[in-house]
Amino acid sequence: MAQLKYEHAQDIAIDFVKERKSVADVHVTMTEMIDGVWVIKGTCPIDLAGHPWRETFEVKVDQKGKIKASSFRLM
Repeated sequence: MAQLKYEHAQDIAIDFVKERKSVADVHVTMTEMIDGVWVIKGTCPIDLAGHPWRETFEVKVDQKGKIKASSFRLM
């Protein structure tokens, strides 16, 4: 099985966050391989009751390109 590349894992995570949060601006701060799973962390802007906030995210992508887990937290 071919290994999922760093850039492709990031693209999958960015597309997931854009779709899930309906945002166009996603900033990746870290991408690393942990136990065979790509872990992508970053931030994205959200609108909370008319006020702009930043939200952090973590998305885990397996070697097949599937999202295994995700989490979002307000900064």
